[in-house]
Amino acid sequence: MDVLIGTTNPSKVQMFERMLRGHGLTFLTLGDLGVSQEPQETGATPEENARIKAAFYGRIHPRVICNDSGLYFAALSLSDPRQPGLHVRTPRGVRLDDEQMIAYYAALARSLGGRARALYLNGYAVCREGRVFSLAENDLTDEAGSFDMLDRPSPQRHPGWPLDSLSVDRHTGAYFTDDTAEEAVSEAERLEAQARRARLVRFLEESLGL
Repeated sequence: MDVLIGTTNPSKVQMFERMLRGHGLTFLTLGDLGVSQEPQETGATPEENARIKAAFYGRIHPRVICNDSGLYFAALSLSDPRQPGLHVRTPRGVRLDDEQMIAYYAALARSLGGRARALYLNGYAVCREGRVFSLAENDLTDEAGSFDMLDRPSPQRHPGWPLDSLSVDRHTGAYFTDDTAEEAVSEAERLEAQARRARLVRFLEESLGL
């Protein structure tokens, strides 16, 4: 079975491949199908934007997975123009490449004291034969999913996830790009991450009809 991942981000494709390994799926990207069109992401939440993208690309392929994320800093109000929210890659309306993102958010963290508590809100959507299913992950009060963003980037990079080079575990201080980052996670955090991943995998399996 072919499944279209509605993104050009290689790290997102690899993430879904790992989650659904063993189901005999073949994953396609927008580039594989020569798709250059993009929907207008007018949603107010990551889940709404993921649904918009899934419905849009669902007109191109019968089974589609889409994801959208928002980044929120605890020190900034939702009305603060510095709060990235749904515009992680386009703060202030300007689209940034990976290295520009690192520089921009390092400067933002510096303006907030050099270390700023942050949280990603994630939305996932599947379009199967024209029907859209969605899942919202995290909320702004989810302390367990929060992390710290520093003004000093790690030299290591995760292609497609540039802000991992600025992000550290709030308990261990390990950068998300560190080889030992997963080993340093506490048992409680590991169990929470496993439960969250299991919920997402179950949603994907049920929505795709696996």
